Amino acid sequence: MTTVTSKEIAQFRSLLADDPQGMEALDLIEDCEGDLEDAAMTLAIRAGQQPERANSEWLDALAKKWRAVICEQEYREDLVNNSIVGMMANLKKMPTFPKILATPVLIYILKQGVNNFCAPLDSLRG
Repeated sequence: MTTVTSKEIAQFRSLLADDPQGMEALDLIEDCEGDLEDAAMTLAIRAGQQPERANSEWLDALAKKWRAVICEQEYREDLVNNSIVGMMANLKKMPTFPKILATPVLIYILKQGVNNFCAPLDSLRG
């Protein structure tokens, strides 16, 4: 289970104050007592997705599915510096990305460590 603390939720709220979907996701994470996977699963079901794995595996798989996009150099530096706004805007422009899940996916990646998350791609680009 990936836990988001109240302090972290407050930090993300300040970053996403102008993003209604981001705020909705943060509210749900808070309602789930910081359980990021549980909140993401609920959001996925609301978005019409049918997650067929355990919560923790499903969020990890979703993040990995978008790893090539998320680890693009132009956004990666922002993520390393805990700024998710640019990446959030980029994900929301993609017609196939479930927009309501942008917040939990990006928080998940920050909690894993951006460089750790992107390491498999870095070794391929070598």
